[in-house]
Amino acid sequence: MKTLPKVIAVVGVVAIGMVAFASCGGRDHHPDGRPGDMMIQGSADRGVTVQATGTIKVVPDGVSFNFSVTALTDSTATAVSQTSDAAAKVREALDAQGVAKEDIATQNATVFPEYNYLADGTTSLKGYRGQQVFVVTLRDGAKAGEVVDAVVAAGGNALQITSVAPTLLDTDAAAGDARDKAVSIAKSKAEAYAKALGVDLGDVLYVIEVAAPASFVPTLMADKAVGASESAPTQIDLGLQEVSVTIEVRWSLK
Repeated sequence: MKTLPKVIAVVGVVAIGMVAFASCGGRDHHPDGRPGDMMIQGSADRGVTVQATGTIKVVPDGVSFNFSVTALTDSTATAVSQTSDAAAKVREALDAQGVAKEDIATQNATVFPEYNYLADGTTSLKGYRGQQVFVVTLRDGAKAGEVVDAVVAAGGNALQITSVAPTLLDTDAAAGDARDKAVSIAKSKAEAYAKALGVDLGDVLYVIEVAAPASFVPTLMADKAVGASESAPTQIDLGLQEVSVTIEVRWSLK
């Protein structure tokens, strides 16, 4: 009976040890409490999760052409009329260059009073400004410079160019190649983790596409006629555009 307290004490130590061991089981965690990439404790959770980004560079297949036509006159009616005349000439030039009507969009049409601001703080009416803003998609990148010159010639001094920017219109094929590259990178990373742990890579448990290509139009040029002149036709350099896909993949570990 004298040894009973010692027995109770030993049982208490064993119970505390079992609780501590249980609290260490399950998933491995980062120091900040987030689940780690490597799930190595508990057979049901044995696995590795990695993220990878596949990026490829492709030549843009089109050009986004943004411009406006404007007129300053002594009345709103005349401003609208002159702006409409200039817009009609520009549309005719685009049609002559083979640009489809569905690729021509009027982004905005406005008319407003315009003032001179004098040194004494007063203002005087300069006139009424009419403006139409266009966004045109050019699907033949090689011919884009020729189209720009034709629009400049048709619009004359009423024309203002906002931007001429190469853009990728069809992202499907490029995105597919980027996905293939992302999967290859993800598998290489997972195999490296498995090798470092001395285990084998099992089946894929899930795949999540974290980020996919979105429409992206870089602004490359602005201001006036982008170098258009009778002696030097405008040339649009298409360059290269990056297409990226990011995925998250989890494999089981054997």
